[in-house]
Amino acid sequence: MKLKTNYPVDLHCHTTGSDGADTPKELIDSAAELGMKVIAITDHDVLPPSKIEVAEQMVDPVVYAKNKGVKLLPGIEFSCETEIEDVHVVVLGCDYTDPKILEINQKIVDSKIDAYQKLVELLSEKGYPMTWEEVLNYNNISRKPEDVQKKLIFNLMAEKRYVDTWSDAKLLIRNDPQLSIKREKPGAIEIIKLAHETGGIAILAHPYLIDPVVKTQGETMSRDDFIKTLVNAGLDGIEAAYTYDKTTYKGELTKDEIIKKVALDYQDKVKIISGGSDYHADYKKTDKNIRSIGECGITWEYFQQNERLAKL
Repeated sequence: MKLKTNYPVDLHCHTTGSDGADTPKELIDSAAELGMKVIAITDHDVLPPSKIEVAEQMVDPVVYAKNKGVKLLPGIEFSCETEIEDVHVVVLGCDYTDPKILEINQKIVDSKIDAYQKLVELLSEKGYPMTWEEVLNYNNISRKPEDVQKKLIFNLMAEKRYVDTWSDAKLLIRNDPQLSIKREKPGAIEIIKLAHETGGIAILAHPYLIDPVVKTQGETMSRDDFIKTLVNAGLDGIEAAYTYDKTTYKGELTKDEIIKKVALDYQDKVKIISGGSDYHADYKKTDKNIRSIGECGITWEYFQQNERLAKL
């Protein structure tokens, strides 16, 4: 089958398990139609699905994908660092039934519910009325409170025409101190350690979405120095090929310039130069800044030849 997208391996995709619009089955089906070799389900701060519904039966998503000619990697994109925005670590290949994973997952769930309910209340008070029930049922999907993602709130703001796009909503909230509610997040180093203890690998997602200068635990440091602390803690990989042109990135470099710079800067510092689209099936809600599966990623040859990726 001829590949219909840029890269045959996409290690950063989302589904309705968090804030994506495709079900896991729809994601797999679309990837197969595009001729993808490998995709990863990396929903935000939630366990990957162990079963998906296919023709009214519950089946193993990895087996379903394999039968479609696609290798599926279950993963999690962990939101890390309470004081620093956009520090996300993609974890792949873990034992997701391990008690350590389940324990940290529950802590994350508890922190999200409290913070996101408060945010909805504050938005309504500031002239952007919405209800918690609207968030729970966004896109006609009934969710439990523990399954709510912050991007659902951004999406709802755009749908209500309070802003033009979800990224505008993200920036509005981020830049307003009254709305920027900090939920308790695990440290990135803690997640790297957790990944290794449970048999997996840890990849820093979209490094250039992190501010050039960060403040944490009373210290101020450059983005590069912060990432260096993660590398020293055993970070396995870093995402180079990423859809910066379709996110909240406001720096001066182009997407292609960032891809080349990250690969060059970290090729000798980490074992994996990763890539992914951060696919959310946004096309179902908007025609602006649509990301497609495999728009960014890595080559099949690199996946096969990289020792750590090949073992997944």
